[in-house]
Amino acid sequence: MNGRKIFETWTQTGTVWTRWVRPVYFIALNSFKNNSAIKKINIPQIFYMDALEKNSAVILDLPGRYTIDESFALAKLGWRPIPLYNGTDPQEGVMSLVDNKDIEDALAAGADELKKFNLPDDAPPSFLLDSNRTHMFKMNISIFDNSWDIYGQDMPSGAYLLKNGINKVIVRSQKLKKDLKLILYKFQKSGLKIYFTNGFEKPKEIAIRKPQKKLLTEF
Repeated sequence: MNGRKIFETWTQTGTVWTRWVRPVYFIALNSFKNNSAIKKINIPQIFYMDALEKNSAVILDLPGRYTIDESFALAKLGWRPIPLYNGTDPQEGVMSLVDNKDIEDALAAGADELKKFNLPDDAPPSFLLDSNRTHMFKMNISIFDNSWDIYGQDMPSGAYLLKNGINKVIVRSQKLKKDLKLILYKFQKSGLKIYFTNGFEKPKEIAIRKPQKKLLTEF
């Protein structure tokens, strides 16, 4: 299965949300070869959600492929995974700040896994991010900087979420990163309720403080 076919599998239904699936990582999958030891999806058991809430979108912001693995635990409950990965791969033999390989492998394996769920077109979304995306520490200047941020235009607006029956956003992460916090603030201003869970506790409603004016215009 090449990158285009894998991308089509992730986007072929549920177009209310799949229009936000980013194609960048799928381009690197054209040479995908089966390797079950590396590619297998390991669906974890989760305790912070136990039933579908159709009025809720989930944002998974975990390191590497863990986001994809956990997205299938949510898919079992009825959430549709929407990959938002937007980094780039280095040239062959070059070190980079962010290792995308495990995510690309999981996207390839996830295409087959996703077919098993037969999610309805109106399934609410779980948006997938890599919490390693903002690694910006270089050991030396030869390392390729492929760190990235998530911007407001990379996700549906608060108005679009509300229009499509979503009035609550649940973030599953270890902590809120600056780029995501800015987007959540705008969601909050639109009237969406924001919840947070570290994966061990049930989601709790939080209030996002207004960021600096400069940051609001950048994101």
